[in-house]
Amino acid sequence: MSEDCIFCKILNGDFGTEFVYENEYLAVFNDIHPKAPVHMLVVPKVHVASLNELEDKHLMGELLAGVKEAAKRAGLKAYKTQINTGKEAGQEVFHLHIHVMGRK
Repeated sequence: MSEDCIFCKILNGDFGTEFVYENEYLAVFNDIHPKAPVHMLVVPKVHVASLNELEDKHLMGELLAGVKEAAKRAGLKAYKTQINTGKEAGQEVFHLHIHVMGRK
């Protein structure tokens, strides 16, 4: 965990954020600035700055499984995923996260 990372604080329970789904590896919560009717973030519980820093292949698989589970729980049959890697690509929070966006 990083003390000044907003996602680490959310994962730590500092804001009382409600999770759509959670397991030992990740948590899923709604984006506070949604770009679609359903817009969730899949976030690993360990602090990893971006996809470029992720080396754990097991965690990679868990994150994708988390995307599928979040979409299922939200009732999405079709959805878009997005990972911004690096400031130039639009990454605003430097804690790896996968956007899951769609319509019910």
